[in-house]
Amino acid sequence: MIDPRHSGRAVLTAAVTLLLAGPAFAARLSVQLEGLDGPLREAALARLELEQYTNREVSPAQARRLYNRAEGQIQAALEPYGYYNVSVHGELKQSGETFTAVLEVKRGEPVRVADVDLRIEGETEGIRAIDQARAAFQPRVGQPLDHAAYERSKATVSAALFGSGYLDAVLGTHRVEVNRSSNAADIHLAWSAGQRYRFGETHFEGGQFSDEFMARYIPWEPGKDYYSQDQLLSFQQRLVDANYFAIAQVQPNVEGAADGLVPIDVMLAPAKRTVYTGGVFIGTDTGPGVRGGIERRWVNERGHKLNFEALLAQRLSTVTGLYQIPLPGQDNHAYNFGATYRDEDTDTSQSKTLRLTANDSRIWHGWLRTVGLNFLTGDFKVADVEGSTTLLYPEISFAKKHADDLTFPRRGWSLTLAGRAGAESVLSDTSFAQVTADAKWIRGLGDNSRFIARGSLGYTQVSNFDRLPPELRFFAGGDRSIRGYAFQTVGPRNDEDDVIGGKQLVVASAEYEYYFSQNWGAAAFVDSGDAFSGGNFDLKVGAGFGLRWRSPVGMVRVDLATPVGDRYASGVELHIIIGPDL
Repeated sequence: MIDPRHSGRAVLTAAVTLLLAGPAFAARLSVQLEGLDGPLREAALARLELEQYTNREVSPAQARRLYNRAEGQIQAALEPYGYYNVSVHGELKQSGETFTAVLEVKRGEPVRVADVDLRIEGETEGIRAIDQARAAFQPRVGQPLDHAAYERSKATVSAALFGSGYLDAVLGTHRVEVNRSSNAADIHLAWSAGQRYRFGETHFEGGQFSDEFMARYIPWEPGKDYYSQDQLLSFQQRLVDANYFAIAQVQPNVEGAADGLVPIDVMLAPAKRTVYTGGVFIGTDTGPGVRGGIERRWVNERGHKLNFEALLAQRLSTVTGLYQIPLPGQDNHAYNFGATYRDEDTDTSQSKTLRLTANDSRIWHGWLRTVGLNFLTGDFKVADVEGSTTLLYPEISFAKKHADDLTFPRRGWSLTLAGRAGAESVLSDTSFAQVTADAKWIRGLGDNSRFIARGSLGYTQVSNFDRLPPELRFFAGGDRSIRGYAFQTVGPRNDEDDVIGGKQLVVASAEYEYYFSQNWGAAAFVDSGDAFSGGNFDLKVGAGFGLRWRSPVGMVRVDLATPVGDRYASGVELHIIIGPDL
């Protein structure tokens, strides 16, 4: 308890000073708070009026009033953290023209939860979101009575009920009984769940397509599936991913709910129909270059898409055209037809190829599954060996990614699996079978750091390796492979010591990033692996440091790396990568 005698002496001294100094006397105020740290200290200082007057001029009477209110303010600030028996001892000192409020806080033992009585009237058992919200409720028995955790948990249960279709759920009882003498608290909560609603009709407004076309994006069956907030978010994400709309807002019409059905209102605004893109870029694998493109987001009322893109860089030039036909259904089903001309000139190979592609893509158990047919023809030169090839081969791939934030994930991963095969008996110059896997994993470490791991695997069986074009051979080295080695300079070599590519690939990388500001950070990394054939695996290791910039156009990575433990390779390689993490 604050001793009024100390306050009285300070005021008496201040009064004498006031008489000597005249009516304009004022002093500055400072606070010395002891006995608290971390969030408790921050909460106490935020509540203290004394703190708000720090370094401001106050009169002796003002200083006394502020000081006398300090005890109650500190006690009120700590109650939400479970401290109901807080004592404050202090003194208001004056030295010259400065008042110093010295406050020593003894927080005592926290009030702990003795019992949690959480009841939901209604048939809600077995509903995952509700069960999880109940199981995660805090504070638990034996824990300090944290009011913020209590309010968050209470809101989570209410949100789980609403998000699971209980749109009329009411929290009828919400009471916390605190016994200060025993430092114990009982929590009483009771909800009345009410009726569980199902999805009703979906009404679209403002879009450029018919309701029949839009129905392919709805992930539920009206009148059958229970309302789910997760399904609603999935629906909205599908509309956004379709790339037809500038605005896609999805809301339940709670006021219009009747007979156990809740209508869904969708507000749409068409995106710009034709988009032109262009710009310059730089990449250490491709060299500097320019790119441009035309995207027709919908060609007709059936939502067909058309896209052209051209890229011209120092070591790579491509021209690509893609025509997409979306199909009815809830799995983003589409037929895709494409053509790509590719002219590439690297340190190890040169090639000019034309690829024609026809495939079927859809969402399958959460994965993007693509099944198609490729026709590849062209000329190439690897080391000093020139060749030409024609290949007709089917291909299947599965891709999935998950991230808490696609622009800068702190928890995320991606995985792509692919397989392709061709046969000499079916319009191919060589028989081959190939499988590949690419993975990336990101985890935040504390508030300012991330750990990033990635890996690539590949395996090929081929009857005539010399007829396999460079883009179907495995090379290592480069920005997204083993940094410290130039692009595609790691792999099996011929008798002239030229890299010719391999049948197998193993690459792994570990990277640590630390951000010293919101948009700037540094990285340290180690990459390793090899492209090889048969049992001739020769581990290559590259390590280095880099700079990270979260720029307006995406993540920019600038790395310096060097080979480690390789007597045939040395020096420092510069690597520049611009683009998303996943």
